Amino acid sequence: MKCNFHTHSYFCDGNDSPEELVKAALNKGFFALGFSSHSYTEMDKSFALSPENAKKYRDEIAALKEEYKGKIELYCGIEQDYFSEEPTDCYDFVIGSVHYFLKNGEYVCVDNTAEIVKDAVNRLYGGDFDALAEDYFALVAKVAEKTNADIIGHFDLVSKFSEKNGYGESKRFLAAAQKAVKSLIPYGLPFEINTGAMARGVRSVPYPSPEILKMIKKHGGEIMLSSDCHDKNHLDFALLGAADLARKTGFTRTAVIKNGKIEYIAL
Repeated sequence: MKCNFHTHSYFCDGNDSPEELVKAALNKGFFALGFSSHSYTEMDKSFALSPENAKKYRDEIAALKEEYKGKIELYCGIEQDYFSEEPTDCYDFVIGSVHYFLKNGEYVCVDNTAEIVKDAVNRLYGGDFDALAEDYFALVAKVAEKTNADIIGHFDLVSKFSEKNGYGESKRFLAAAQKAVKSLIPYGLPFEINTGAMARGVRSVPYPSPEILKMIKKHGGEIMLSSDCHDKNHLDFALLGAADLARKTGFTRTAVIKNGKIEYIAL
């Protein structure tokens, strides 16, 4: 199970070069590592892979594949935001994610700071976090079709700052999540169990929450363990705990990429 397929380098908002991440993966005994730069979006260029660097990113990963052939499987992927219009057919795999949604013509970001989310809840939704979450999950329900994803990224990212802001998982929140789960299940894609927010110190549990994981299992979904790494020191952050959570919520296997294809191995 030593692998990770959600990894950000300095080509987007990560801290490290791709080779530094490869070396860290080898030191941890990984059999595979997948890079997943954020795709370019017009409304927020600060965190994304720029169009002029996209080929350079792919070329660098291709060179590393040759250099480390036989030592580790390397994959050049993309984390395709719902609002990105960049092509994805030049990548080994696609993570489909929602970081923003539109409200009254305004892009609302759920992945930046707790203050931004709280401001949106109060200013655009009259303090009703569940109403904001309903709009977020309505977009997540369409992310597989829009991004042509192979993997569903951090399904309940909207709750990234919920612990800090004091928002819980109400019946309305879970109903909105369940509607999105049911929309995505027919695509047969694994949902990430993503520890990225834990590594950043803003969540105490992975995405999705235990309740949503039970929901995904109930409706026949699959999972993939991911650290959403932005720093080589966090490459396998809390993945053992994520595997334990997966088992506790009924999962017996996890998706990995082996020999260029998504396969499932026992937890």
